[in-house]
Amino acid sequence: MFTGIVEERGEIVAREDLDQAARFSIRGPLVTSDASYGDSIAVNGVCLTVVEHVDGVFTVDVMAETLQRSSLAELAAGAPVNLERAMAADGRFGGHIVQGHVDGVRTVLAISPTPNWTVVRVGLPADLERYVVEKGSITLDGTSLTVSAIGHENDQAWLEVSLIPTTLAETTLGLAQVGTPVNLEVDVIAKYVERLTGAGIARQEKGE
Repeated sequence: MFTGIVEERGEIVAREDLDQAARFSIRGPLVTSDASYGDSIAVNGVCLTVVEHVDGVFTVDVMAETLQRSSLAELAAGAPVNLERAMAADGRFGGHIVQGHVDGVRTVLAISPTPNWTVVRVGLPADLERYVVEKGSITLDGTSLTVSAIGHENDQAWLEVSLIPTTLAETTLGLAQVGTPVNLEVDVIAKYVERLTGAGIARQEKGE
């Protein structure tokens, strides 16, 4: 499990395309400082397993399913990525519950800078819209953020987040442009509540 507090902005060192898979080598001195074989590291919000690491560079294998359902398929050598180690049991819970399981990919629709923060608008898949609420939590490329606004334009749902200078400087969101694909993970608690509530209603209808 992760919290969405990005620890460092790493870089793709190499990519090797395999049969229905890819192997990435990623530079991340901080996240590899105590890494072991089999550890989990979130890369742009995708939970991946360390298969080897040396001199601050770790290697992960990414299967076709993950490539199809995330923006990792777009990455090449030199691309910056957000990195976070799995949360330690005794660590501070600075963000929100993040599983590292991408729910959808949408592009940046607009970027509106102001003197003290920047508003970023991202498309929102229709099947995820019900899980997103204003002032609720959302994960964009592995970064835990607060939804500042939601809405529709031309039958397209969208959400907005307001990024402070630290977030812009320390994560890939500060490098994003209109059209940049972004991994989205909604709050898992909302999905569990929906599932449990639906199951409860179904049982009541059956008289159980």
